[in-house]
Amino acid sequence: MSCTVAISNSPVFSPSRVPVPASSSPSSPLRILRLQKPLPSSLIRASPDSTSPTVLKRKRPSRLDVPAFSMSFGNIPATPAAVADFMEAEGDGYSVCCKRGRKSAMEDRYSATVNLHTDSKHGVFGIFDGHGGAKAAEYAAENLNTNIMNELGNTTTDDEIKEAVKNGYLKTDSEFLNQQVRGGSCCVTALIRNGNLVISNAGDCRAVVSRGGVAEALTSDHRPSRKDEKDRIEASGGYVDCCRGIWRIQGSLAVSRGIGDQCLKQWVTAEPETRILGLNPELEFLILACDGLWDKISNQEAVDIVRPLCTTQQSLPACRKLVDLSVSRGSVDDISVMIVQMGRFC
Repeated sequence: MSCTVAISNSPVFSPSRVPVPASSSPSSPLRILRLQKPLPSSLIRASPDSTSPTVLKRKRPSRLDVPAFSMSFGNIPATPAAVADFMEAEGDGYSVCCKRGRKSAMEDRYSATVNLHTDSKHGVFGIFDGHGGAKAAEYAAENLNTNIMNELGNTTTDDEIKEAVKNGYLKTDSEFLNQQVRGGSCCVTALIRNGNLVISNAGDCRAVVSRGGVAEALTSDHRPSRKDEKDRIEASGGYVDCCRGIWRIQGSLAVSRGIGDQCLKQWVTAEPETRILGLNPELEFLILACDGLWDKISNQEAVDIVRPLCTTQQSLPACRKLVDLSVSRGSVDDISVMIVQMGRFC
């Protein structure tokens, strides 16, 4: 008995008919098709015009159309801050300028609030440098300062204030992680309250104050190359290595503290370092900026550029000048600079 084997409705077979004799002889050996499993009867087809079976000849498969899938992790909301390549603003006692680098979208954010609780001498400011997208920076800009203020309550001592700020950072981090969104953000914040300047940072955003024309860094960058940070990471089971001159956690992230970074959270803490200073006339202005600026301009050089302009209340042109200088020196990162006039709050 003869039969034909075919794959139903398959583009890889076409009905090219080759007759096969019903019987075979020693001079005409029988061609045998070995099957590992019995075929269903629906896959066996006899030739309609002959008692002899037909064998379907295999041909080249047709081109497959593979659908394209997006590998993105969500879109940044289409707000002016999310899509602007260049952004600047001037408020009561502060100015800010942000410029996108070579990234496809600006990942930096800022926040500024003055007249806290109707007190004109109170204010809170922040610069947020996102990585892996703008979501973390955006969330921190919208929520961190509020969380800090809620934690402060009626605190008065330095230790109470530092603990409240830490809790505000950690709460913001926890809330963002609960959203299951990728990315992270470095942060630097400045709180002016009750005659004190409270500076906090997590990551490599930096605060520099001009004290009578002399630059004073009020923060220390959190990078894996810092010995205490390296020791902390290794003590918790992580590793730090240098790749092309840049120290990274787990061969990935070049900062050791910040909001977000869920996949590295075991080693990337959101706990800030905080410093408190009493306001006095020596403190002329405060510069808050991300590493896009500080990688190209030193602390003292920044103060020297800003000071002549700030004495004539031109802090916005001073922000622009710092950004433009950093770009002219080859910065390809996002650059965000905020200047706070300290005399406004004394």
